[in-house]
Amino acid sequence: MRVAVLTISDSVSKGEREDLSGPAVVAAGRGRGGEITWALRCSDDPANIREQLRELADSRRVDLILTTGGTGIGPRDNTPEATQAVADRMIPGIAEEMRRKGIQLTPTAALSRGAAAARGKTLIVNLPGSPKGATESLDAVAHLLPHAVNVLHGAKHD
Repeated sequence: MRVAVLTISDSVSKGEREDLSGPAVVAAGRGRGGEITWALRCSDDPANIREQLRELADSRRVDLILTTGGTGIGPRDNTPEATQAVADRMIPGIAEEMRRKGIQLTPTAALSRGAAAARGKTLIVNLPGSPKGATESLDAVAHLLPHAVNVLHGAKHD
């Protein structure tokens, strides 16, 4: 499975803060056998997020886009809305499972607004911006992602 990791953060994209969550997600993805083909950064600007998601999904060079950041309730947290804007279909069960398992470890995980969606044959999953939250959320749904990607590519449900 070809995976792109997109870190969404104003301060990281400006070089004002080190990206910790992107590399954590890259390491977690590689640990699960994913082929990380892209690791990118962009600002929290909604138009920029939409553009990055469209370009990655429409390139047909990735099967899965994992975003990290912008899923909270702060004024610059725009990732779920940008994801929904570019989506062909929302896949709410993935985000619901991340929150369900996240709350067991961190009660404030209930405030995460991350979403999951399909654009064409590409799956997009929004992860929290903290390295811990991002990797725990990925752990919660990692077993679902290969099957979801296969079905998006035309495989039948088992």
